[in-house]
Amino acid sequence: MDQDQRMRQESRSIWATVICFLIGTGIGTAVLWGNPRPIAGDGSVGLPAALIAGVVAAAAFVVSTFLHRRGEHASMPRWQAIISASAAVALTIAFAGVTALGLLLASEVLGVGLQGLELPAIGGGVITGVASAVAGRLTFGAGIGLRTADLATLLFSYLMIGTLFAMLTAADPRWWETNFSQLGIGTGAWVFNGTLVVAGILIATVGAYIGRDLHRILGDGALGRIAWVVALWAATGVALAGVGLFPLENIIVLHNISAIATLVLFVAAGVLTTSVMPGPPRPLLLTTVGVALLLVIAFVGADSFDLYSITVLEAIVIGLGLLWLTTLVRVLAVLTPERPRPSVRRSLLRG
Repeated sequence: MDQDQRMRQESRSIWATVICFLIGTGIGTAVLWGNPRPIAGDGSVGLPAALIAGVVAAAAFVVSTFLHRRGEHASMPRWQAIISASAAVALTIAFAGVTALGLLLASEVLGVGLQGLELPAIGGGVITGVASAVAGRLTFGAGIGLRTADLATLLFSYLMIGTLFAMLTAADPRWWETNFSQLGIGTGAWVFNGTLVVAGILIATVGAYIGRDLHRILGDGALGRIAWVVALWAATGVALAGVGLFPLENIIVLHNISAIATLVLFVAAGVLTTSVMPGPPRPLLLTTVGVALLLVIAFVGADSFDLYSITVLEAIVIGLGLLWLTTLVRVLAVLTPERPRPSVRRSLLRG
């Protein structure tokens, strides 16, 4: 990509930011028209602003994708184009969810720090516009070029934002004495459960991008193994979404099965991905050994010595899993060529 092309893309990003601000401000002011509203809580600015900003961010990603990657599927076989398009749809949903939850979390924090503050319609509209502009700028940039490593960062950020918001709105303030699944119970359960569903979509999408990177590295000769890699990551995402779709208080058996399946499938997907990768690279091996040792220590500390609760153990396991996934996709980024690699096979199953 030459300098002039990068400058044109940057100019488009600036215009996209301005347009997102104007759209967010206009719609936000119209929706919030009437009496002044608090920042957070019932009848607040937070929820309408979050929904509007989420839709604007998703729209910015869609527009950017059509502008910058419109001809990318032209030389691809139908099956490869469908997989790529499906990943783009999943990302659109994820970007909307991340934006909405991020703004809801910010409104809850501001509501605590600015108690008693009420915003008129124009003030709420401007806040909505600013949030739409920031999110729209980021998602427009993602439409220009998105790496697998960026998706892993998005997944980590989304889980953090969703979990923190669920903590702030939890029906039981002492949920942490049991486990994270308690956040999916009660009046605010939709936050945690919804976070898990969208996170499941994100993991499946990360798997599709891992498959794309492996194909760029290895070519059509490895498509059979790559298909299994993508399928396992997709199954991991479905299992994680199942944890949110089957809350603990409603269907405990399916909830527990989904939680265990998520862990097992994550490990299986990681092992298979590592075996398919060329090498495997030394940084990934070192991280794998380190994470495995830390997991053993964590389980021994919780089970044998009772040093911390199940909630803390769950947080350690999730954190280490995301650390390993981040290392995996960063190593893949080093090995992966930047240009798309259309397959010469008409069918994924047959050569």
